[in-house]
Amino acid sequence: MQPIKEIYPLLQVPRKIVITTHQKPDADAMGSSLGLYHFLLPFGHEVKVISPTNWASFLNWMPGCNEVLDYERETDQADQLINDADWIFCLDFNTLSRIKRMETKLKQSAAKLILIDHHQQPQTEVFSFGISDTTKSSTAEMLFDFITESGHESKITPTIAQCIYAGVMTDTGSFRFPATSASVHRLVAVLLEKGLQHTDVHQSLFDNFSENRFRFIGHVLQNRMEVFYEYNTALIAIPQADLIKFDIKTGDTEGLVNYPLSIEGIRLAGIIIDRGEERKCSFRSKGNFDVNVFARNYFDGGGHVNAAGGQSKEPLEAVVDHFKKAMMENRATLSTYQF
Repeated sequence: MQPIKEIYPLLQVPRKIVITTHQKPDADAMGSSLGLYHFLLPFGHEVKVISPTNWASFLNWMPGCNEVLDYERETDQADQLINDADWIFCLDFNTLSRIKRMETKLKQSAAKLILIDHHQQPQTEVFSFGISDTTKSSTAEMLFDFITESGHESKITPTIAQCIYAGVMTDTGSFRFPATSASVHRLVAVLLEKGLQHTDVHQSLFDNFSENRFRFIGHVLQNRMEVFYEYNTALIAIPQADLIKFDIKTGDTEGLVNYPLSIEGIRLAGIIIDRGEERKCSFRSKGNFDVNVFARNYFDGGGHVNAAGGQSKEPLEAVVDHFKKAMMENRATLSTYQF
């Protein structure tokens, strides 16, 4: 993988470009993708964003979201765009397994794959150009760096600023996570100078949920959460029946794993959701308990030190038992946490 700076001089030559991100994109994935989309259009490129799957409705406010293709629903059109592409930007994921059915198509593509990502252990051999930086708060921050370091900060519009801010703000937990560096705050200052209306972004992301979601959260916290104080751990396990009962849509479980982490004394929080075809897991931690390693060792996943995910094809009860066994195996680290 060559350094991404090698493509800076090539931005002026119009190309056919596809931008994609991980399945079930969050605000960082969609924000960085659409921010890049709006940045590239004025150069004369033909640009299209393709998501491997659908996405949460609370992201639909993002400028250009109505133009994004859902690969699972619009496969033929998406495949043609991938066939014709000169460049394919891969944002907020670093292994092709994160894009589900698109993986095979990208492996077959003659386009140059370009990586912009901040997760650990990238699959660098599949990318022609790119940057992987685990110190960055978000892929949206890295997009800001890409724009400014390529000499085009003047091209940041209020629209691009909205997209970047949405990704940075959500992936830093509203600027409270350790990755919120001084450069992140300087970035926000620049975006405000470019015309960002940050209140509108917050309202669009956090004040736009259904009543069902709130009743679902209350039900889950009351009936599906276990707390293991001897391990400084909490777990939420959600059967598929709950998702059906409360008519839970894509994105409605976003952030739910953070609730038990806010309990005093809890160092590790996990959530396991029965999605029918597989069980999806998310993990969060405080301090130096590395959930990236935890997810890789036990749940075929990965991510960051304090935020990671995984999956399993086993039944929900078996995955819960597996989590509890993993928790016990890490007792020496979890139970010695100092507050």
